[in-house]
Amino acid sequence: MKSNIVIFWLLTTYFIILATVYTVWNISIHDRPEWAGSIAILLSGGLTAFIASYLGLVKKKQGGVQVADIDLADIDDGDPEVGEFSPWSWWPIFLAFALGLVILGVCIGFQFWMVFFSLPLVIVGVVGWVYEYYRGNFAR
Repeated sequence: MKSNIVIFWLLTTYFIILATVYTVWNISIHDRPEWAGSIAILLSGGLTAFIASYLGLVKKKQGGVQVADIDLADIDDGDPEVGEFSPWSWWPIFLAFALGLVILGVCIGFQFWMVFFSLPLVIVGVVGWVYEYYRGNFAR
């Protein structure tokens, strides 16, 4: 994380210097600044400064060295808790099939009948997946 912060601060410095050189160069050649390029390069420096500041705040909030920064760390040391997934659920497969039908209907010259009949399947798939823990053996 520390190296990323340094890289983004270096990019910020580079873009600010580049914007200054670009503006001075255009003034010396054309007797006026080229506003679109100068502002775009300067705003690129601002965006990299935002990213560097954000990474610095994240590092400060975490309060220590991340696993990725430790040379002797294993890959398993940095595995976060991803979430809860139902290995028995058929709803993602059903939803993927229904969305595939919708996309297929749109891609083949927008076949209205295919989209019309598959959109309710998408709604059923989303509702079924969201509410699968509210009924049956796995109700909470």
